[in-house]
Amino acid sequence: MKVIANNRKARHDYHIDDDFEAGIVLKGTEVKSLRNGNCSLKDGFVQIDKGEAFLYNVHIAPYEQGNQFNVDPTRKRKLLFHKKEIARLEGRVREKGYTLVPLQIYFNDRSKVKVKVGLAKGLAKYDKRAQIKKREQNREMERAMKNY
Repeated sequence: MKVIANNRKARHDYHIDDDFEAGIVLKGTEVKSLRNGNCSLKDGFVQIDKGEAFLYNVHIAPYEQGNQFNVDPTRKRKLLFHKKEIARLEGRVREKGYTLVPLQIYFNDRSKVKVKVGLAKGLAKYDKRAQIKKREQNREMERAMKNY
C-alpha cells in the first residue's frame, strides 16, 4: 500500500468513530498526477446524494503533460461504495453532528486508487485543549521515565 496523501487536520478537528474504504472514479491524467503525489485532502468532505457518495474539494493538481485532457482540480468525484454501506452511512450522517471526511488516499496492492473515509463527529474547542494537555502530560511522563 502506497500512501499518497493523509488528512492530519481531520484527526485534529474531528473524533473519528469508524472508517471505510472506497474506490474513486478518476480520469487518466488525475491518476498520473496522483502517482507523482500531487494531492491535498485538507478541505475535503463527502456527501451522499440520491444514493451515491461524492467527494468534494479534494485538490488533485493537473498533470503537467496532460494539456487538453486535464480536468478541474477540485471537481466532485464519485466514490464507489456498496449500496448497503451507503444506506448505513446515510443513516449515520443524518444523526446530529456526524459527517464524512476523507482521511487518506492511497494505492492498494493492485495499484487501484482507494480513499479511506471516516465517519466523524466534530470536536469542541475545549475537547481539543484536553487532547493537547493529555499529550503534553504523556510526553513529560516519558521524559521523567527516560531520566531514570
